[in-house]
Amino acid sequence: MSENIDTDDPPAADAEDADEVGELDPAETSDAESTEESVDAGDAEAEGEATDSPVEADAAGDEDADVDATTDESAGDDAGDDAVDADANGSTDLGSDVEVASEDAVVEDADEDLLGGLEIDSTSDIEVPDRLVDQVIGQDHARDVVKKAAKQRRHVMMIGSPGTGKSMLAKAMSQLLPKEELQDVLVYHNPDDGNEPKTRTVPAGKGEQIVDAHKEEARKRNQMRSFLMWIIIAIVIGYALLIVEQILIGILAAGVIYLAFRYGSRGNDAMIPNLLVNNANQQTAPFEDATGAHAGALLGDVRHDPFQSGGMETPSHDRVEAGAIHKGNKGVLFIDEINTLDIRSQQKLMTAIQEGEFSITGQSERSSGAMVQTEPVPTDFVMVAAGNLDALENMHPALRSRVKGSGYEVYMDDTIEDEAEMRRKYARFVAQEVEKDGRLPHFTEDAVQEVILEARRRSGRKGHLSLKLRDLGGLVRVAGDIARAEDKEFTERTDVLQAKRRSRSIEQQLADNYIERRKDYELTVNQGDVVGRVNGLAVMGEDSGIVLPVMAEVTPSQGPGEVIATGQLQEMAEEAVQNVSAIIKKFSDEDISQKDVHIQFVQAGEGGVDGDSASITVATAVISALEDVPVEQNLAMTGSLSVRGDVLPVGGVTHKIEAAAKSGLETVVIPKANEQDVMIEDEYKDQIEIIPVSHISEVLEVALAGEPEKDSLVDRLKSITGKALEKREVGPQSSPSPQ
Repeated sequence: MSENIDTDDPPAADAEDADEVGELDPAETSDAESTEESVDAGDAEAEGEATDSPVEADAAGDEDADVDATTDESAGDDAGDDAVDADANGSTDLGSDVEVASEDAVVEDADEDLLGGLEIDSTSDIEVPDRLVDQVIGQDHARDVVKKAAKQRRHVMMIGSPGTGKSMLAKAMSQLLPKEELQDVLVYHNPDDGNEPKTRTVPAGKGEQIVDAHKEEARKRNQMRSFLMWIIIAIVIGYALLIVEQILIGILAAGVIYLAFRYGSRGNDAMIPNLLVNNANQQTAPFEDATGAHAGALLGDVRHDPFQSGGMETPSHDRVEAGAIHKGNKGVLFIDEINTLDIRSQQKLMTAIQEGEFSITGQSERSSGAMVQTEPVPTDFVMVAAGNLDALENMHPALRSRVKGSGYEVYMDDTIEDEAEMRRKYARFVAQEVEKDGRLPHFTEDAVQEVILEARRRSGRKGHLSLKLRDLGGLVRVAGDIARAEDKEFTERTDVLQAKRRSRSIEQQLADNYIERRKDYELTVNQGDVVGRVNGLAVMGEDSGIVLPVMAEVTPSQGPGEVIATGQLQEMAEEAVQNVSAIIKKFSDEDISQKDVHIQFVQAGEGGVDGDSASITVATAVISALEDVPVEQNLAMTGSLSVRGDVLPVGGVTHKIEAAAKSGLETVVIPKANEQDVMIEDEYKDQIEIIPVSHISEVLEVALAGEPEKDSLVDRLKSITGKALEKREVGPQSSPSPQ
């Protein structure tokens, strides 16, 4: 059973082209061309060095980083290619394992140690790897796919819950891409048609040199023109003063000459190319994050020019702006929540992927830029698309087909098995967050252990750790801020415990306020016996539980009997109510065909109820009303119910149990299959008794009051189902329901 939003547990042109586009008029630009040619000639031999040396330097940097971070590879291995090659041969080690410092530091039973065998005084003793791919915690399958995709330049789509490392893996992919010669893109004025600018692709760094050469030549020409202009103006004014003796005519003539020269010089400035994409200082493959980008930012745009005539207009090639697909050429284009892109943008993105080039035009049809369209600009990028599960619904099918047909689809894990190596990585994760922030005190050993315990609790599964590391990173930062405010040298366990209270989600804060308000108005009944009333349990968001009472009443029907439920039930909850009615009809001795069964979810809230974890609550309330047998009110329950009476597992049991304890209840009934998932805080362990059940008859044994009536009901239900609870178990194949 759930309230509000969520339900339960989170479940390329040639650089040496002789027919260079956008060339200036030979009569006017011989000096500019000779300057540019000298730049080309001067770089002819050094072209490889000028463009490759940064990449090679990066390789050396990667090699050093890999040596520092990897425990299994030799010091001479190249970090980029060799690590990927090793992976292709079946190795999964990429330098991300956290090993103990020495044999003396190994704890005898590392599997039981919260730090997995690490012996540290603080996180300052933990070495943080340089490369992002080595910093990724868990997600072994996704890391393996990213490494392979980077080596083969394949597209990747990553789907999963927020905060599980999708953007971090995308950035890491840009570091793992094969070393390629990066490119600059220039846009030139087209003397034949100003609305069709020419493009040229040159090696990285050369674009700035070409633009500087054109600017220098334009500056020299402007100096000569200015010198000539002032000479002519001086002659005209002198003639007007000495010969004609009409100073006013001389001044007017000088003004006309000045304007004529200035107007003519604009043509020189228009000949300077626009450096559209500049990779001069790029040492690794570009990484462009286009998440939430509008069409112009993603696909490129042409700025609007209100002065479109009379010589005052800005040349069209100077108004061209590169999009993320052009800046990401030879690198990675990352788009999170890809389903938020409109369909037209997705279609054009698909074209850019397929063709490897895409022309730039104005994105607004009311802008003067809509009349401009450049020659195609290279878009040879690797796309990493990401999103939640709903991204698959609104993503353009053809775009997804492009990714799937030439790349990989990956589902991100929410949890990972709680092993010694993983706990060591979580300790390193804390060290990474401290170093990344740069202002937090390092964490003591006890503080790191408390963070790992919280990772266990947030996983919602016994023997697992949560991989929603963005949320855990928030806890680390809040704890560090608390320690820093108190001017501590290290962040201690008490700071983490305090941070857990301060970093509660909005839903948890609302749930706590909701519980307090119900106490004030005595809406939560936690004593006595009441017929047809059961305390159900629900969750708000992902990490907050509430008590949600369910009431039932059976009345004579004015027609065919029916089940009437209120409380803004969503589809899944409605189906759960129908399943419950099947059980009631099967065991009840009474003819309910002429009776109406009214079911009310009390104060369900605006979000209503979604999910089927209220099934045993509804069944118990209706059975109580039918048989007029009261229900213990110091008890709450949660669980899904099959039409045969089996109690099936649900999500969020830990948060639900804690909500019951906060409300003053003494007992909680949960599915037996969820018994292993209970990880409540220590403060609640002595406040509440947890009773696991596997069949509806067990629920009734615990919940109903009045021994004779209760025993009769339970015996009758057992005899009808033919299933004695002590001989039943919910099969291990059962999985928590969405609610």
